[in-house]
Amino acid sequence: MRFMLTFRISPEKGNALARDGNLRPTVQAIVEEINPEAAYFTPIEGARGGYLVLNMDDASQIPAIAEPLFIGLDATVQIHPVMTAEDLERATPAIEQAAQRYG
Repeated sequence: MRFMLTFRISPEKGNALARDGNLRPTVQAIVEEINPEAAYFTPIEGARGGYLVLNMDDASQIPAIAEPLFIGLDATVQIHPVMTAEDLERATPAIEQAAQRYG
């Protein structure tokens, strides 16, 4: 199942890593370990952060994905299930059925 993971690096940890030259290598190592389908980096709520698109087969994979971000970057993490256009197409009958039943 595909998920969008949003992470926000604490400013204190991000600044400390930037000052000692370890921000890029730390983020790079964590992203390589997580091995997302796509990675985008941008400010989030005024701090360094990013979005990772990844696949998980089981909820037990969450710690392996989130802990490096928690520990290595002192980051906050949010994980949301997402769909591709093809997934949405396959979901359309269920959406239409719910609309007919409850709409």
